[in-house]
Amino acid sequence: MVNAPVLDIRELEIRYPQASIPVLAGLNLSLAQGDIGCVVGSSGCGKTTLLRAIAGLVPVTSGSIDIAGTRVAGGGIDVPTEKRGVGLVFQDYALFPHLRIDENVAFGLRALPRGERTARVEKLLELVGLRPFARKYPHELSGGQQQRVALARALAPRPQLLLMDEPFSNLDVELRARLGAEVRQILKESGTSAILVTHDQQEAFAIADRVGVMHAGRLEQWDRPYDVYHRPGSRYVADFIGQGVFLPAKVLDSRRVAIELGVLKGDVPLPCSVGCDTCGRGCHVEVLLRPDDVVHDDASPTTAQVVRKAFRGADFVYTLRLDSGREVLALVPSHHDHDIGERIGIRLVADHVVTFAVDEAVATARL
Repeated sequence: MVNAPVLDIRELEIRYPQASIPVLAGLNLSLAQGDIGCVVGSSGCGKTTLLRAIAGLVPVTSGSIDIAGTRVAGGGIDVPTEKRGVGLVFQDYALFPHLRIDENVAFGLRALPRGERTARVEKLLELVGLRPFARKYPHELSGGQQQRVALARALAPRPQLLLMDEPFSNLDVELRARLGAEVRQILKESGTSAILVTHDQQEAFAIADRVGVMHAGRLEQWDRPYDVYHRPGSRYVADFIGQGVFLPAKVLDSRRVAIELGVLKGDVPLPCSVGCDTCGRGCHVEVLLRPDDVVHDDASPTTAQVVRKAFRGADFVYTLRLDSGREVLALVPSHHDHDIGERIGIRLVADHVVTFAVDEAVATARL
């Protein structure tokens, strides 16, 4: 028997009074037990509203939300937040300044016998690496330590689902990366399912088992991080996630497209623009190229001019101008330090053909 997902959302719509368009519309999402999901998107896309709806802080207009197989919203049902079995972690930590760290963690365990409560607090402080700080107060801890206290407090009542709203946004970049990895390990060790909202794509990729990309109140894609990056489900996702450029291409047949840099082969059917049923008719598409699809190769007869470069320590991201004037990005090891204006050899190593249909007249004019 297949276990029910810990979170199952169907055709969710949220509309505020007097609003002409819904904040969320037609949203479907499922999260397996023990998985961590991250929702990313630009400001105002609805990702925080989604989190608040799951928590029961925003009423549902239509659709449904099930947590651990129980309907908590939709169809006339609206279970209060405190009875949904969810834990909440906010970006401002929301710790009680007058309580010690162990007292903060124990706050939601007042119904337990004292001995059981003490054992649970000690276990969680051990899990988050803060047991030596049990009798300190929040102001005596760093920002990262305070966030781990907030996480331990949220995990204390053993929630079915943990909800985190931009939990690392107040921390510096290095600490965010380290704490993100720690939080993933803590959640996996505790077996807790979680949904995290963030604007940081790298944070989402590092923490999540599933990544969702939201745009204008709709979930554009909900998939493995690898697939969101390499197999984007829409032009918006392809443009929003990571770095990349779009080059015009001509469809040669059902497995090949030709671009300025050569012929790319794919193992999936390619979408043609004008709705043709068979390829090989000169249909035009756009191909997404990531920086790691273009490799620096001094022996290659194909060259491009360096017009910009961004040093990232271990590598450069070069912006290269092709003979046509179009530009591509290339990820190059940092010991290949080329000057602006220099021409370097490049070759394609793309093994994922990601194409998007374009208007045929526009495509023809571009080629």
